[in-house]
Amino acid sequence: MPSARHILTLSCANRPGIVARVSAALFDGGFNILDAQQFDDTETGNFFMRVEFNAAKADSGVGALRETFKMIAGDFGMEWSMRTSDQRKRVVLMVSRFDHCLVDLLYRWRSGEMPMDPVAIIANYPRDSYAHIDFGDIPFHYLPVTRQTKMEQEAQVWETVKSARADLVVLARYMQILSDGLAAKLQGRCVNIHHSFLPGFKGAKPYHQAHARGVKLIGATAHFVTSDLDEGPIIEQDVERISHRDTPEVLVRKGRDVERRVLARAVANVLDDRVLLNHGKTVIFNG
Repeated sequence: MPSARHILTLSCANRPGIVARVSAALFDGGFNILDAQQFDDTETGNFFMRVEFNAAKADSGVGALRETFKMIAGDFGMEWSMRTSDQRKRVVLMVSRFDHCLVDLLYRWRSGEMPMDPVAIIANYPRDSYAHIDFGDIPFHYLPVTRQTKMEQEAQVWETVKSARADLVVLARYMQILSDGLAAKLQGRCVNIHHSFLPGFKGAKPYHQAHARGVKLIGATAHFVTSDLDEGPIIEQDVERISHRDTPEVLVRKGRDVERRVLARAVANVLDDRVLLNHGKTVIFNG
């Protein structure tokens, strides 16, 4: 049987010797590099790296390798992580009335395409609203919210995320704006999906606004959530061409399609440790 694959990611200020130290540590520890990607951002002076590796010797120890990397990280001021590739991330899915993204993620999970462990579904609509969806054994939490109860509801959301020991929160068309406090607690581990247009249309019925303006492209953006509404680091985007023949209802349908695939690609990249934060943007090491 082939040995387990491991994933190492790191970022730090760029300086000579980083790749050499990382490669030497893996070689000396008895590991074989299977895939390596790196990026030197000359604008910020930061360096990013993702390495997949496995054991080349029977006595290769990941625990000892972690201790070695602690020293390397200290020398270079690195932010880093290391995990076994089959160690699935625990994911909380949040949803409102529109469930197309939620259904798509659950299908991809059940089919084996999306390697994650859904540990909770949080909705601000009752369970009956999703009677057509098979949640299986995933705990469902109905947490309604009003302007008056927002802070109490978000406290329940945070307790649910903590008790589920979630690594990632996905806003699968969760149509509530997170407070600055909750956004800060979920920094770097909460992904949102929303429509994106040129020009941008905010408020109610964005596809109807787009139709009225005669846009030729509609699209969607997946990004990390920050306290700045829809301004977080972008993970994935895509567009769909439309024409004057398309009604607002057709735009809604096409918009749902692009939202599904953009969110799925973004979540898949996060689950596979392919997304590294680079100030207000991201570095994506595609597979």
